[in-house]
Amino acid sequence: MKEIEIHAKGMVCEGCENRVKNALGEIKGVKEVEASHQTGIVKVKAEEKVSKQTLEEAIVDIGFEIETMEK
Repeated sequence: MKEIEIHAKGMVCEGCENRVKNALGEIKGVKEVEASHQTGIVKVKAEEKVSKQTLEEAIVDIGFEIETMEK
């Protein structure tokens, strides 16, 4: 099991959090999802085979943006 942290832009309410949780929860291998519109952080506990890219694509597919933390 691994934990993946993603920074998503565009979540403004609990409804947005629920959309993200539902979308990621449908991905095979995802065990737990936490999302906060206040911080923009999405934390996912998933099996090793689940890639961060797959999770990010699912978030983008429902209308949010991914914020990269690289400098």
